[in-house]
Amino acid sequence: MRVLQYAVRLSIILKYFGQLCMALAALTLVPLAVSLLFGDFSVSIRYSIVISCIFVLGFCCSRLKTSRNMQNNEAMVITTVIFLFSPLVMTYPVMTSGMAFSDALFETISAVTTTGLSTVTTLADQTPTFLFARAWMQWVGGLGIVVLSMALLIQPGLTAKRLDISDSFDDDIVGGTHAIAKRTLIIYSSLTLSGIVLLLMLGVDWFTSVLYILAAISTGGFSPHDSSLQGLQSGYAEGVVIAISMAGAISLIAYYHIYHKGWRNVVCDRQIQAFFTTAVIVTVVLTVLLLYQDGLKGTDALRHGTLNGLSALSTAGFSSMKISEMGDGSKLTLIVAMAVGGCAGSTAGGIKIIRLLIVFRLLYLIIQRAGAPSQAVLEARLNDKKLEANEIFNAVSLVVLFPCIIVVSWLPFLVMGYEFLLG
Repeated sequence: MRVLQYAVRLSIILKYFGQLCMALAALTLVPLAVSLLFGDFSVSIRYSIVISCIFVLGFCCSRLKTSRNMQNNEAMVITTVIFLFSPLVMTYPVMTSGMAFSDALFETISAVTTTGLSTVTTLADQTPTFLFARAWMQWVGGLGIVVLSMALLIQPGLTAKRLDISDSFDDDIVGGTHAIAKRTLIIYSSLTLSGIVLLLMLGVDWFTSVLYILAAISTGGFSPHDSSLQGLQSGYAEGVVIAISMAGAISLIAYYHIYHKGWRNVVCDRQIQAFFTTAVIVTVVLTVLLLYQDGLKGTDALRHGTLNGLSALSTAGFSSMKISEMGDGSKLTLIVAMAVGGCAGSTAGGIKIIRLLIVFRLLYLIIQRAGAPSQAVLEARLNDKKLEANEIFNAVSLVVLFPCIIVVSWLPFLVMGYEFLLG
């Protein structure tokens, strides 16, 4: 039996891909300006070429006449294409740092997807332009992830109910995306500016403040220092960076609701409650392990347990100590925290708290039904709202597939001889 599906329309793909290209060209003006500021004119030339090419491409594609209505499969194709296209074109200016094409492409993909992995062995010899470019790409990537992921949740009956997206935006992908982008940009920029100001108040120089906060709010974790958080040489500054990372791991639309509906509406949200409860659990477990298994002193264990635990849960990846100095129990705690991740509608990765809540709620319902009369009517609900069948299916599917993909990806490293928790 064949499943009926809507065909992907090429004109739709090209038109909205073109619009995103024009937005990308505008955003790339920022690293161009930084390269001019620091006198890296060879990089400036490359950025100018990239901006010109993608603007012309975007302008031509965006002029196509097509339907306004976009289908879900078309939105996903456009999302995939732009997340492949962006790092590819940004590889050209990044290569001026002396990196081979493959290494530069790896770096840009890691930045745009806010993964935070790097092929650079040391950052001490890198130019300010390079350090800013990869932090800026993480900031742009984090913004794009939030906007495009929430745009796919606009339809009624999905996780949007848990985020109140369907009540706040137009019920179509294009109109809703524009509204989401506008509000998200304001919130995202405000959090970024707040973090930079806080670091400046603590005596951190402006450029370092910008680099850390761009990587923190996007939960990407690119640090301008080889020693990550230790490069700040201030416990208060480290705390600010992690606090901004946690702020990025909360659904950005929650800040909008705090402003319009009051903080009580957000504090009572099950996902927010579960996120902070998980944060406390991760911090306590990691602190205890560092104290009794790894031999750290009380205050050091609490400090490193808090900073590294919250960084892992937000999926930012900053560290206040060498991870190689941790025991297996501490490393495993960090891995689990990163797998759990932050809230839906945030810049954080992982499974997401709301999906785990849906699965736990489903398991609780199964246990309830086992002891309930056969005629009893029991429904899976979250935040006093009924969970839809497709919502449950999507959550369970991802929770099952996520560890399966991790295991399949992990096994080749074990075969190549890497250690159990380092593979």
